[in-house]
Amino acid sequence: MNFIVFPGQGSQKIGMGKKLADNFTVARDVFEEVNDALNFNLTKIIWEGSDSEVSLTSNAQPALMACGVAAFRVLSKIRNKNITQLADFTCGHSLGEYTAMTVSEVFPLKDCAILLRLRGEAMQKAVPVGKGAMAALIGININKTKEIIQKVQIHGVCDVGNDNADGQVVISGDIKAVEKAIELSKNSGVKRAVLLPVSAPFHCRLMEPAGVIMEKALNNLDFKVPKIPIISNVSASDHTDPTELRKNLINQVTGTVRWRETMQFANNIGIKKIIELGSGKVLTGIAKRMLNNVSTECFENPEDFENII
Repeated sequence: MNFIVFPGQGSQKIGMGKKLADNFTVARDVFEEVNDALNFNLTKIIWEGSDSEVSLTSNAQPALMACGVAAFRVLSKIRNKNITQLADFTCGHSLGEYTAMTVSEVFPLKDCAILLRLRGEAMQKAVPVGKGAMAALIGININKTKEIIQKVQIHGVCDVGNDNADGQVVISGDIKAVEKAIELSKNSGVKRAVLLPVSAPFHCRLMEPAGVIMEKALNNLDFKVPKIPIISNVSASDHTDPTELRKNLINQVTGTVRWRETMQFANNIGIKKIIELGSGKVLTGIAKRMLNNVSTECFENPEDFENII
């Protein structure tokens, strides 16, 4: 069985998707449709802008989605297969779940672009700059992380933002609480604890104002039954019911990205190949470290498709 995955924020970089657009009409069409939906030239920003412009969450989210959809459409065209023939399940890391739903035809590309632009703006506005923070804790497990963040609640909100892999957890919340958690983690066996260069504390309770905005927007959007099951970030299990898919995206704003459990789910159901589409190779890197007897493929640039052209 095959599993298609799409990256989340942190995988963005200047120039992402440009080579695909220059070499494949189906990819270029994706970026043009996203530009039209947003009513401004997003591709000019991600192809010619600065690091700060590309990393701004309201730009990075729709841009990463566009790169993932573009890579999928190139793969689909080259292999002459649709989503049901290419994979048995799909999912994405945080915003990547929106990409997965787009290629699974839960909602149209243009609607996804508008949603992710709104999501990025809402998440950025939810917490004043400088008030929140996220930190990566390397070499410590989820249970020990939960013990640490429980001890720092007196300093403010601190939640598990991403449970990415064994020994790779991201915490999120008020900057004082996160900094205190980093301090405590150094006495709890952590190999490395570093603040992340993010513009807001995503996937924690401080994102509740953004959750309200996204709930309203998502409730106004028609969700279709996906062509293949979606594995949700917040449940780490598969879903096909449109009502559940909508609820999962709403809960995802403040909820933990349960990627470690998602990979475990993939392993338990017998996934044999993980295909990462879009910018970077972060997710297949995690899969290689966690899963045995699973092959991986990454498709980002034209040269990645050469062996199947």
